[in-house]
Amino acid sequence: MLSISKRSLALLFMVIAAVLPGLVSANEWQLNMTEGVTSVSQEVYGLHMTIFWWCVAIGVVVFGVMFYSMFAHRKSRGAKASNFHESTTLEIIWTVIPFFILIFMAIPATSTLKKIYDTDNAEVDILITGYQWKWKYEYLGQDVSFFSNLSQNSVDQVRNGEAKSENYLLEVDEPMLIPIGKKVRFLVTAADVIHSWWVPDLAVKRDAIPGYVNEAWTLVEKPGVYRGQCAELCGKDHGFMPIEVHAVTQQEYDAWLAKKKVAAMAVAQAAKQTLSFDELYAQGETVYTTYCASCHQSNGAGLPGVFPAIAASPIAMGDVSGHLDRVINGGKGMPPFGEQLTPVQAAAVITFQRNAFGNNMGDNVQPIDVVNFKQDQ
Repeated sequence: MLSISKRSLALLFMVIAAVLPGLVSANEWQLNMTEGVTSVSQEVYGLHMTIFWWCVAIGVVVFGVMFYSMFAHRKSRGAKASNFHESTTLEIIWTVIPFFILIFMAIPATSTLKKIYDTDNAEVDILITGYQWKWKYEYLGQDVSFFSNLSQNSVDQVRNGEAKSENYLLEVDEPMLIPIGKKVRFLVTAADVIHSWWVPDLAVKRDAIPGYVNEAWTLVEKPGVYRGQCAELCGKDHGFMPIEVHAVTQQEYDAWLAKKKVAAMAVAQAAKQTLSFDELYAQGETVYTTYCASCHQSNGAGLPGVFPAIAASPIAMGDVSGHLDRVINGGKGMPPFGEQLTPVQAAAVITFQRNAFGNNMGDNVQPIDVVNFKQDQ
């Protein structure tokens, strides 16, 4: 008969006392899946937990039988091993039981998968395009599109060492808005490298692959803010590519769409305006901080051997058309910004780069110059 010393028993209780609080707070560690807020996400979570407990039960039975056999039929008790070699009955049992277990798992899993991929009858279609390192959202049929970048607040926390907020690296400057109670279809692709659009609360994760369009959908019943990230290692700023989805009422969604359409008209009108040098320079500095500083550095020095400097750059101090071409069409490792920047933003950042960091070219690039350059290509 086994005898357990008091010392061993005390050690056992100490181990249990140390581990138990961690098990109780496991949810705070985010060890489990996110249950989510949609019917599909909750069904996925329920399926996950069902299979998990089945696996636990199978493990308990298998290891229970194994440990019991090791203890009850050990050599010290005089047990002799039985010979199961070429036992047809035993082989049938350990083949049939797993077969039925897999069938019982496959039935609910197939039902859930059919729902996940059923994108028919969507009431809102949004084209999502991944860029290094931001997302573009285009509301099909609404003439509304915009880029969503890491928020300036998070940028300051990364670069300037400011205190980290609750949603550090999960805040954006322009969130996606969707109406509650309506089926929304996401068409996911990429413009440069492979990205992955992932929002756990919505149970949506789709790879964004250049040249391909993957589909997903969601239907949120209650207003809320749901955050995600790019889940594919897409480059050095992969960690600075958050997703923010706001589910709002239909009235709020309609008002937001109308506001976006007015803003798009304002952008088109702004492209025809002539701005002063000071206006262009000030806005260009903001655009540079948002889009350029992560690679070329805030002082324009770049990263030697990786990203070229803007200071004393042959592009920034060369012909204006060459500078326009590089910003709009990209090249030599730089992504194209022709779609990402409005004509005003492109003109402003080019003006800033040609006059900041000691370049002092005195050039004043206007939005209409950007528009004309695009039309002449």
